[in-house]
Amino acid sequence: MIRRNIGFKLTLAVSVTALLTISIFAYVNIQSHSRSLLVEVERHASQISQTVTSSTEYDMLLNEPARIHETIKRLGGQPSIERIRIMNKTGQVIYSSDAKEIGKMVDKSAESCVRCHFIDPPLKSLGMKERTRVFQRPSEHSRTLGIITPIYNQASCWTAACHAHPQAQTILGVFDVVLPLAEVDKELWRGQMEIVIFAISAVLLLSVIIGIVVRRWVDLPVKELLAATQHVASGDLSYTIDEQREDELGMLARSFNHMTNKLSEARMQIFQSDKLAALGRLAAGVAHEINNPLTGVLTYSSLMLKQTADRPELHADLEVVVRETLRCRGIVKSLLDFARQSVPKKSAADVNEIIQRALSVVERQLALNQVVLERRLDPDLPLTTIDANQIEQVLINLLVNAADAIGPHGGTIMVSSAVLSLSPVGVTQIKQACCPKRHNLIDDTVRTDGKPSVRLKARCGRDEGFVYVDPMYGKGAHRQGVAFEEGKTVQLVCPECSVSLMVEKETCPLCQSGIYAFDIPSGGIVKGCSRAGCGWQQWSEVDASGNKEFVEIRVRDTGCGIPEEALAKIYEPFYSTKGPKGTGLGLAVIWGIVDNHNGMIEVESAVGVGTTFIVRIPVKP
Repeated sequence: MIRRNIGFKLTLAVSVTALLTISIFAYVNIQSHSRSLLVEVERHASQISQTVTSSTEYDMLLNEPARIHETIKRLGGQPSIERIRIMNKTGQVIYSSDAKEIGKMVDKSAESCVRCHFIDPPLKSLGMKERTRVFQRPSEHSRTLGIITPIYNQASCWTAACHAHPQAQTILGVFDVVLPLAEVDKELWRGQMEIVIFAISAVLLLSVIIGIVVRRWVDLPVKELLAATQHVASGDLSYTIDEQREDELGMLARSFNHMTNKLSEARMQIFQSDKLAALGRLAAGVAHEINNPLTGVLTYSSLMLKQTADRPELHADLEVVVRETLRCRGIVKSLLDFARQSVPKKSAADVNEIIQRALSVVERQLALNQVVLERRLDPDLPLTTIDANQIEQVLINLLVNAADAIGPHGGTIMVSSAVLSLSPVGVTQIKQACCPKRHNLIDDTVRTDGKPSVRLKARCGRDEGFVYVDPMYGKGAHRQGVAFEEGKTVQLVCPECSVSLMVEKETCPLCQSGIYAFDIPSGGIVKGCSRAGCGWQQWSEVDASGNKEFVEIRVRDTGCGIPEEALAKIYEPFYSTKGPKGTGLGLAVIWGIVDNHNGMIEVESAVGVGTTFIVRIPVKP
């Protein structure tokens, strides 16, 4: 298994390359060292030969053989010299440090003679390379070096008193000096061992260092990427890789995280589409299964209503039955309207009257659960252009949810109404947004307080990620999909076509950072600060319209509260905090109704304290 590891293969390849390189270097170094030592020994032998020649020259001129022999014997007895001998022109040994050789003839084919006598007549001049020889005797382990020095006939020789040599003779004889190379061979062996040990140590150390580097910079990141792909293959699209590296693997990690983010978004979109499709099927089923029995209930209750005109107490109850049956039919139609995103049928209506009707429906149920109902209704509310049935449905759903949150132990529900004049900042929702090339920037998969965000692609140097702009104008609760280094310039572009959204020659009036801009179809341009944490925005068309009047309805309970982690999901279809008791459709329907009225819904909740739902509907559409 380890042989398949990319880190092992890379380390092995580099180690083998290093081994070959260091081996070649070691071989060349050993050869160079050997040549250097041999040249030094040859120079030393040549100096000894010159010394012997100089020491015996005077005695030869005086023809003093005893002195010559003594000199050669003395010099040849030194530990660094194995043998010194002098041969005449015929090859006879006339002087030698080894007395047994005196008088013997040398073999001209031997290594010491063949250098001059390999042609006939013999050479009269030799260079240093031809004068030296290195050989090894069969009975010895170490090598031996020999050097020959020709004795040339000079004027002092043919004019000497002995006049032993005629002037025509060129070479009188040869000095032969033999030196043992045992110490040199030991030094060479020691040097070779040191180089070999160094080479092996260098290869091992380099292999360890390369192994550590490859494991840290290549093997571990590749394994992390492999593990990430396995997580993604198993369906975990939330798995991310560390993006701190600045090399190609870091870029690969960022690309992988971007890919998984896109896959997660695509899966969420498919999931949301499936939810809406399921909701549509449910609505169609509800309409088919409930409308028929509701028609029977409505028919008989209407008939009984006519027959009980003289019985006021029963007549009032039957009026409630007829009215609520009609409302049930409206609820079924509202489910279909929500699934199909149909436009509500609006008309001028009194919101307080709608609240009173909704309270009358749930009042008895609240009394049975020991829930105290408080009303704080503003009597001076203006008429509001709304779909009365849909707003009543919103209120009844909120009241039922409040009663469920309080439970059987009793509590308080307070319903209030008021008219507000609000600035567009913080209350106007950005429902449409596009880049200059008209690509949609609204992202329904990432929501802020339950509302679809505006998704922008952010770039900072080599890093890139997504910024999710708060859809509530001027609120500034933007979400950073990636953390950028403080102080660096961030460029915002369209996620689809990468066209720049930055505004040239304009800066944020608060922090002087660059600003971005995107189009609102038929609604002008929204500008904002690109620096994280600033939150400055400008929407000139909305600001110019001034304050708007809203009718605000608050439903506050003293129930169990909603956990913080669930607040962002409560408006999703089929998401419920009630467990198997809830369908998860109530708040989803409420959201659709309020959104179709161009209104806003907010929630304030604390676990163990209670929850307040705030619905704001514009007085004029």
